[in-house]
Amino acid sequence: MAKKLYVGNLSYDTTREQIHTLFSQAGKVAEITLITDRDSGRPKGFGFVEMETEAEAQEAIKRFNGQMLDSRALTVNEARPREERSSGGFGGGQRRDSRPGSRNRF
Repeated sequence: MAKKLYVGNLSYDTTREQIHTLFSQAGKVAEITLITDRDSGRPKGFGFVEMETEAEAQEAIKRFNGQMLDSRALTVNEARPREERSSGGFGGGQRRDSRPGSRNRF
């Protein structure tokens, strides 16, 4: 079964091809996803690599966590499951002036 890895601290110039070439050294790469800003389309500096097997994923973590790519030390670890987002609105959080112990300043 395929195993998804988080790959962080990527240079904004790093390409999918570079990542594929690197991770192929640890096994078969099933998928690469580079995360971009939805408004600007610019890279966010992280992504996900899905390896074909658990063993290949563990080998990739062992080999590439801390490895330099485009003058950046990569962070490679198991990807956590995606958290559910609440639907609607722009996020929850209290207004600054309504928190306990805060002063109302206007």
